[in-house]
Amino acid sequence: MKTFVLGGGCFWCLDAVYQMTKGVHSVVSGYTGGRIANPSYDAICSGTTGHAEVVSVTFDEAVIPEDVILDMFFIQHDPTTLNRQGYDTGTQYRSSMFYSNVDEEAAFRAAIVRNQPLWADPIVTEVAPLGVIYEAEYYHQDFYAQRPEVGYCQVIINPKIAKVRKHYARWLTA
Repeated sequence: MKTFVLGGGCFWCLDAVYQMTKGVHSVVSGYTGGRIANPSYDAICSGTTGHAEVVSVTFDEAVIPEDVILDMFFIQHDPTTLNRQGYDTGTQYRSSMFYSNVDEEAAFRAAIVRNQPLWADPIVTEVAPLGVIYEAEYYHQDFYAQRPEVGYCQVIINPKIAKVRKHYARWLTA
């Protein structure tokens, strides 16, 4: 098993896609990359903590290659916008990849190079060492599966799922 910690805007979006990906064993929404311990969602939203909303994606490389996990990351959000994804703005929504060793850092940097041709503007995804991950509040976990009827899910997440499905259908369970 391998775990990647990725931030691509609101963690609900990444969670929704990776929850339906073959070989993914768990997805946990959380916060990392900031300056304070045990931040709350309200503190994160204030923009003063420095944390990014992230997901920890644990997957089985025998089922799904790490390159597919990373390429799915780059297709489901806009890695060329600094500190925003659509209407969500602030440093907590930055495109980010947090590595725990040199092999992960190399894989993340290679994924950026590999995916740059898909975007007209430069990819601005932060690649940084992984610090402490603080698990988000219970109501953020598996948000899309629990509340697919919510407006944000309908308007923001569903189009991202459709985009991933278009390119990676063989890797999705649903």
